[in-house]
Order: sequence, then C-alpha cells, then structure tokens
Amino acid sequence: MVARPAVIPRAKEAPEVALPPAEDKLDSSAGSPQSGTVPPPEAASDDLSSLDFVKSDFSEFDFSEVSPDFQIEQDVDPVDAEAEEAAILYANGQDEAARSVLENAVRIHHFGPGERLWMMLFDLYKLTGQKAAFDALGIDYARSFEKSPPAWRDKSTGQAKVSEAVAGSLLFKGDLTGENDGAFEAVRQSLAKNVRLRLDMSRVSQIDAVGCGLLLTLLQQARKSRREVELLGRDALAEMLEQRIVAGSAEDSECWLLLLELCQLQGRNEAFEEVAINYAVTFEVSPPSWESSRVAAPEPAKQMAADVPGDDGVQDAYVLRGDVKSSRFGDLTAHADLHDPVLIDCAPLVRLDFISAGALLNVLSTIRQTGKQIVFRHPNHLIAELFRVIGLRTVAAIIFAKH
Repeated sequence: MVARPAVIPRAKEAPEVALPPAEDKLDSSAGSPQSGTVPPPEAASDDLSSLDFVKSDFSEFDFSEVSPDFQIEQDVDPVDAEAEEAAILYANGQDEAARSVLENAVRIHHFGPGERLWMMLFDLYKLTGQKAAFDALGIDYARSFEKSPPAWRDKSTGQAKVSEAVAGSLLFKGDLTGENDGAFEAVRQSLAKNVRLRLDMSRVSQIDAVGCGLLLTLLQQARKSRREVELLGRDALAEMLEQRIVAGSAEDSECWLLLLELCQLQGRNEAFEEVAINYAVTFEVSPPSWESSRVAAPEPAKQMAADVPGDDGVQDAYVLRGDVKSSRFGDLTAHADLHDPVLIDCAPLVRLDFISAGALLNVLSTIRQTGKQIVFRHPNHLIAELFRVIGLRTVAAIIFAKH
C-alpha cells in the first residue's frame, strides 16, 4: 500500500502588497519606482520568500511606560519577615501565635542572622514562664551556635512587679515659693494622672516658707492616697533648707518640717535626729518620728552629657514598666529637657502595643531633632524587633542585657 503524502496546511492568505514590476528594472536615477504602477496579478511571482515585507514601525512606542498594576517584587529576607511577624503578633497580645512562628523559624535558621529569632523565643518563654521549653531550647541553641544559651530569669506576667504603672516625670519649673502657683498646679495634675511620679526639683534656686509648706502638703497627700513621689534634686534642696533654718528662731516652721522630710527620704538618721531635737526646742512641739520604711533609694548619679551610657552605666532614666497600652508619653519631653543622652530603661517592660509604639516614635523623633542622643536600655528582643518594624531604631540606639 503506497503511503500518502502528509497533508500540508494551506498558508494563510498574505495581505496584498504593492510589488515592483516583474520585469521592468527600477530607475536608479529616480531612486524610487514609478508612482502609480501596479503589476498585474499574473505578473506577481509565486515565490513569496523573495519579497521584502514592510517592517512594523515601533518608533512611537514608549517601552518605559509600565502599567500601574505591574509591581516588581523585591527580595525579602526570611529572617526579617519572620521576626517582624512574631513581633507584631506579640505586640497584639497573640502569644501562642507568636510562639508558633518562632518555633517553626528556629527549626530552619540555625546560624548567623537567624540567632535573633532564637533570642526572641528565649524571651517569650521567659515572659510566659515556660522554663521546660526554655531549657530544651537552650540545648538546641548550644548545639547550633556552639556557645552558652541565655540564663533563665522568670519574667512571667503573673508577677506583681510587671503590673506597676509607668512612672510619670515632671520638672518643677521656677522657684519653691508661694507665688509659683503654676508649678504647684502642674504637680497636682500630674499626681492625679500618675500613681508614680518623678518630680525633679533640680532647677529650684530660691525657697520660702510658703513654698516649702505647699510642697510638703503635696508629698503628704500623695502618701495618704497611696501615690509614690520620687523627689529628684532633694540633696541640693536640703542644703538650701539647712542654710535657711536657725535653731532657737521660731520662724519658717514649714522649712524645718520639709527638711525633716528630706532627711527621712535620704536615710540620714543622725541628721534627722539632730534637726528633730532643734525643732522641738525651738517650737516647743514634738517633731515627726523616724520611719525606716520610708527611706528612698539614693538619687542616681549624673553623667557627662557626651558620655554614652554603657551596659552597667548609672544614669537617671525614664522607666517603662509592665504592659504598656495606648500611652502617649506626654511626660517624656519634660524628662528629655533635663537629660542628654536620654536613657529609656526597658528592663521592666513586658509589652508595648502598636499605638504606644507609634506615639513613642513621634515623641522621640521630635527629641532627636534637638540633637540629643537617645538610648534604649535592656528591652526584651520581642520589643526590640517591634522597634525595628516601626523605625524606632533610626532615632535611638539599643543596649541589650548581657545573658
């Protein structure tokens, strides 16, 4: 049986193209074919391969124009992506979801930049009181990174210390005199808003009996209403009071009583006893009694403005505590007015929500524009990653706790 030839599909009909005459030569002197000359159909060659088709004209097409719906994907670091996801989940209070993300991540990232994911998981275990999981992770960490894992410190939210309120800060503006109504009203308003208040008296250069009495009354009222006042600049203020009182001169009793209060806070028992005896002799009334439980912590030492606080540096810091939600940090600007660098102690801080983180960024950006250095001290790694996500690391340095 004779094989039939393969069927060749018919070529599509080519569009009509004006062809030069089949036999007439082009006039080389004219440089173009005679206009209006159209060859008869029978004169056209059946061999289409010899034809020069007209090329498409793309001179008016702009290759630089791209549809707005077309996006070029950029490479995303997987470590950054997983750290960001876990930090956001934790900030939103989704601890189990954050744990799941980090536990999956540490199974993949066993070296280099992936170590920060391990640090986040270590801190999450600490904050949620999961010691068994923490110890198991420590074994894997030592095997993967060939160094000792962080030590266990129970920071679980069940402890009472994390429920402490964030301390407010207020600079007492002007002198400690009875005429300074605005400063005393500011103290009253701050005490109404803050369970803990850091009151800075370091700018006071003059005092009188009425002003001392007003301050003493505010301190006593705060104590009765279970509010805590940390009085900064009390050492210098005590020196001014000592120069003003005169034993045997029954004047300015408010200054005597305020000095006794400061001696109490400073823990100066012998000085307290001496002032108390002189007060009793001068005014012929019983002085206040010494209360050991009311001795305050020493005032923090001051650093030079150019110094950068180290990991063990001591400096008056703005302290963030517990679980901070919807905070505006209105008192941070006043604190920053007195300090450079501005040290923000995050060691007692458990969690910071997105609203608070955004407000903190706004406040610190304004402070940074004044040229002051800003340092976060000892945040946990979950909060540190949140700082990176929202851009806080562009305005502040971070010092991590040694583990």
